[in-house]
Amino acid sequence: MGVDVGSRTCKGVVLDRGGTMAACHIVPPGVNYGVSLELLREQLLLKAGLTSSDIAYVVATGHTTRVSYSNEYATDIQCCARGVHRDHPSARTVIDIQAQTSQVIRLGESGLINNFVVSEKCAAGSGRFLDVVAHVLQLDVAEIGPLSMESRKPVTFSTGCAVFGESEAISRVAEGMAKEDILAGVHQSIADKISSLVARVGMEEPCAIAGGGALNVGLVRSIEEKLSIKVVVPHHPEFIAALGAAALAEEKGQIITA
Repeated sequence: MGVDVGSRTCKGVVLDRGGTMAACHIVPPGVNYGVSLELLREQLLLKAGLTSSDIAYVVATGHTTRVSYSNEYATDIQCCARGVHRDHPSARTVIDIQAQTSQVIRLGESGLINNFVVSEKCAAGSGRFLDVVAHVLQLDVAEIGPLSMESRKPVTFSTGCAVFGESEAISRVAEGMAKEDILAGVHQSIADKISSLVARVGMEEPCAIAGGGALNVGLVRSIEEKLSIKVVVPHHPEFIAALGAAALAEEKGQIITA
């Protein structure tokens, strides 16, 4: 079992003996991570038709090391790299867009990490910026990507800060600018941030994009246009880190049961 504790959601993946994903599940963290993580485990076991005694090993990753039923903790960089390599072995560059941060990872042929860079502690280059603007525009986050694709004149955001970006979005609404143009402008702003991270580690294709941001078709297109490449979106991109954690747990579990 692999568990990824995020700021917006907690994700889990269970792999069977053959390495196939037997179950995946996602829950909001709520006000008590401990309760949410127990619920996550219960739902994973229920979906997989297993009991806790059937799980050989558990690796946790993400924002906390305090997962009561985990055997060890691994960094999200390590787990994201492992998850992408398992899903798309030929990938050499990984763009991981999380709720609070974004990161770019360079991989070798065997999936080992050659280099990586993480965004500064600012939400302007992460999914949080999209949440903020979605709230301003009174939209569900799931609506953002498709709606932004209808833009004909994206708004240019002059700030690199999510807090000031919220004020700027409010001003654009007051000026009567279309929602799709505001959203497209936000996507371009995030793509600019991602591009600067990519420049620091260097681009080598194929490039995969993971994390919840990969579910946003408008953001993916903006990144592709900014980098002038075609990116690969893995299966269940929001579960990539949890999948990588499960893959690490799989290795440990095989050693223990051997």
